[in-house]
Amino acid sequence: MSHHDVIIIGAGAAGLMCAIEAGKRGRRVLVLDHSNKPGKKILLSGGGRCNFTNRHASPANFLSNNPHFCISALKRYSQHDFEAMVQRYKIPYHEKTLGQLFCDDSAKDILNMLLTECEKANVEIKLSTHIETIEKREQFYLTTSQGKVTSDSLVIATGGLSFPTMGASPFGYKVAEQFGLNVLPVRAGLVPLTLHEKDLEKLAALSGVSQEVIATSSNKDFSEAMLFTHRGLSGPAILQISSYWQPGTWIHINLLPHLNVVDYLQEKQISRPKVELKTLLGELLSKRLAEILCEHWLLNKPINQYTHKELNDVVAALENWPIQPNGTEGYRTAEVTLGGVDTNEISSKTFESKKVPGLFFIGEVLDVTGHLGGFNFQWAWSSGFCCGQFT
Repeated sequence: MSHHDVIIIGAGAAGLMCAIEAGKRGRRVLVLDHSNKPGKKILLSGGGRCNFTNRHASPANFLSNNPHFCISALKRYSQHDFEAMVQRYKIPYHEKTLGQLFCDDSAKDILNMLLTECEKANVEIKLSTHIETIEKREQFYLTTSQGKVTSDSLVIATGGLSFPTMGASPFGYKVAEQFGLNVLPVRAGLVPLTLHEKDLEKLAALSGVSQEVIATSSNKDFSEAMLFTHRGLSGPAILQISSYWQPGTWIHINLLPHLNVVDYLQEKQISRPKVELKTLLGELLSKRLAEILCEHWLLNKPINQYTHKELNDVVAALENWPIQPNGTEGYRTAEVTLGGVDTNEISSKTFESKKVPGLFFIGEVLDVTGHLGGFNFQWAWSSGFCCGQFT
């Protein structure tokens, strides 16, 4: 039975970062993962180019039942610290939009950087290893598919339930519950929304159409692209708002966020009085979208025939188009898992359980979820780095 100072379960972004930092401190570190390759989600991310952080990352970009929990870690290891590491490795990268940083070539560059750092820190990584039991006596005893191992510290970095085809499982939540920690309800986040059949029928011809919008739900709004799909709505604006949307509630879409719609239509009543609303909207939106809106949601007639009230109703519908999703596409397509291990059970400085000395939780398994755009990777780097200083 081999003994290690630190065992980390999960060879993803947070687990590898923690392993590097613990190894740098001279700790004997073993990383275990049930997958046959490390960092599978890293390789998949950003269309294979890994949106590895965001230059604008701040606590405001994260959801949690305890919004103050992430502040300390994000300060102690920021997006600028990780960007500096990428620069040291001379990995070519670029800023895409809204502060999102992507590799120029491949996500493999980020994974290879982490694995090289692990090697320098003498970290041992065992793959295709399943954890059968965990016990805590004076130290942690793990029975695995490759034998028994012990450690003084145990770090759970197993992620959430998103991407089940990549091996995602509730393992981390079960460990927390085994040791008496509270786990908050989980659900899919950063996920496409599905629509009721009656709305899908109306919008069927729009599958593949994209539109810049402002999407609003639960007093939160995001200004990005929305994509119509054969199941419902997707695109960055919808993925973002999905983390705030609650089942049974409505979302509201501003379809023309960069236009003073009332001034525009009033001007057209003078300059182009005989033109139908459908035609005018077809010049601002896709023609298909304009036609469907006028068929199902708006009264269509020549623009000079609208009364003041009717014109205001059109403007309200365009700036505040209401639609009620019937659900999400679920963990299959979700980028993250909302909820998880209650951060009130965890030290925001060390990431150690307040109830079980030596037991740590980092990354997505915790109830901390970032917005779309590199923020969840930054949480993995920040939580992993900080935890590695104390394991």
